Amino acid sequence: MSETPHQPPRDVPDPETSPEQADEPVAEPTPELPLLTLRDGLPDVTDTDEGLRAAAEAIAAGTGPVAIDAERASGYRYSNRAYLIQLRREGSGIWLIDPIGLSTLKPLQEALEGAEWILHAATQDLPCLAEIGLTPTELFDTELAGRLLGHPRVGLATLVETELGFRMKKEHSAVDWSTRPFPRPWLEYAALDVEVLIELQTSLKAQLAAAGKEEWARQEFAALRSFQPTVRKDAWRRTSGMHRIRGRRGLAAVRELWVTRDELAQGRDVTPGRIIPDSAIVAAATASPADRENLLATKGFHGRGAGRYAAKWLAALKHAASLDEADLPARSPRGDGPPAPRAWIDRDPVAARRLSKARADMATLSKQHQIPVENLLTPDYLRRVLWTPPETRDPELLSDAVVEALRELGAREWQIGLTGPLVTEAILAADQPLPQAAEAAPESTEASADQADESDEAEEVSPTDSA
Repeated sequence: MSETPHQPPRDVPDPETSPEQADEPVAEPTPELPLLTLRDGLPDVTDTDEGLRAAAEAIAAGTGPVAIDAERASGYRYSNRAYLIQLRREGSGIWLIDPIGLSTLKPLQEALEGAEWILHAATQDLPCLAEIGLTPTELFDTELAGRLLGHPRVGLATLVETELGFRMKKEHSAVDWSTRPFPRPWLEYAALDVEVLIELQTSLKAQLAAAGKEEWARQEFAALRSFQPTVRKDAWRRTSGMHRIRGRRGLAAVRELWVTRDELAQGRDVTPGRIIPDSAIVAAATASPADRENLLATKGFHGRGAGRYAAKWLAALKHAASLDEADLPARSPRGDGPPAPRAWIDRDPVAARRLSKARADMATLSKQHQIPVENLLTPDYLRRVLWTPPETRDPELLSDAVVEALRELGAREWQIGLTGPLVTEAILAADQPLPQAAEAAPESTEASADQADESDEAEEVSPTDSA
């Protein structure tokens, strides 16, 4: 097996070009990058216990880190289970494992013991792998490494292009992996996801070392090993189109319809939107029809399960209508954290000033180190410390208290070292009397709060924020 596969062709001078022609600037089209292909062809799918034992032996006999990926049926199934596992290791090649019919994955876990895992966007795959008994003792996340290095785009295909010089096929990224048998083009697509992960890690590792970010990455990857998906409280509140609902009774209707749909989806193991979409929930909650005929005639109420489960939708609406006032959901969710940043200026102007200064300083720090703001420090951690800061204003004691507060929240030591001083300074600076001109210009604080709201959204997709 070749240690350095897929070398793209180098540009070589044309011997027929004259010196005069060589000196002239010529606008040439950028050559298309070569397409990434499988160096050893497509292996068969391992889907028996006997085959798994053979795969485990081969993987254990390999050397170095193990590239790992998993395919789920997002958008089709309710569960987050893995329907295909792809692995590659030097000396053992690529293995495609179908875990659905296997009695255990224990031989594979034993083969991987002590080996470093290489994953891309680890938070997507770690939960479904842990569900079947596969957990890493050490890992490297190529997407997170790209973030720490300041790459503007960190998708696998983009990093393979920029770092290794190959194009990747982009079809089959949203197929139903619960389908059996697997179509061959799907398997080729899946195998390519681990084909050059080892080479990509080598490149990114060298860049992390050159940038002095090796230790930062080590801490981030160590934190990922204990990653658990966030369990959202009142998940029904994320129903798309909720802003059109008026009144707490309408919110109750959305909640009851959402819960009903979720129970149906879980029982059938299909994604909830394939029963009825969010828009149908909002339409029914707004119209509140009393019978099947009016329900199915409601504009916007549609979906595969609209008519099939009409009795259940009507029961949900009836239950919402019968609730006592005290049992209706609050307009705004009750949480243990600070309020939305845009509300800070009215509820606590001093806290709003802390946030405004801290966010400005964080933006500067982000540019200085070429790291997204949300990777410097989880936005929720920043808000919590600034909303209810330590009581002391002695600079040294406050600095120690901020460090401890960030550490308890889960910030990594490298993050604390970088952001702790600016959080401390924001707390101290906000307590100082404002110049008259600043008091007359609250817009700047409101703008900063809006930026914080945008950061909230980024927080939900950042891998480090969930670690």
